[in-house]
Amino acid sequence: MNILAIAIGGSVGALLRYWLAELPSRFLGSLFPYGTLFVNVLGSGAIGFLWGISEVVTIPPNVRTMVFVGMIGAFTTFSTYMLETFNLLRENEIKLAVVNFLVSNFLGLLFVVLGYLLSVLILNLWR
Repeated sequence: MNILAIAIGGSVGALLRYWLAELPSRFLGSLFPYGTLFVNVLGSGAIGFLWGISEVVTIPPNVRTMVFVGMIGAFTTFSTYMLETFNLLRENEIKLAVVNFLVSNFLGLLFVVLGYLLSVLILNLWR
């Protein structure tokens, strides 16, 4: 059952990643990996938000696996982010590599916290 849940969630997450990662480069160009940054930040906010909800609302284990492992696991692109940072370093784009590394990590952590706080706020308003 877990494998099916992960496969379903992973399919949804991968398709969302593909569609949403294309948006920033259309407007901002493709020299910097804006799409990956966008997806990582959005995924970080989503995982923080959903984690906050899951601390209060009982989520069945198979749904939890589908969402956290499958969907968000396929949606966020940490390995792609690392590869793109490595490629920037290989291309002697040292400043862009450092900016990508620092901004992705800072915003990723910030959005996990903000997503979590948003879930707490919504749950408190709901009560």
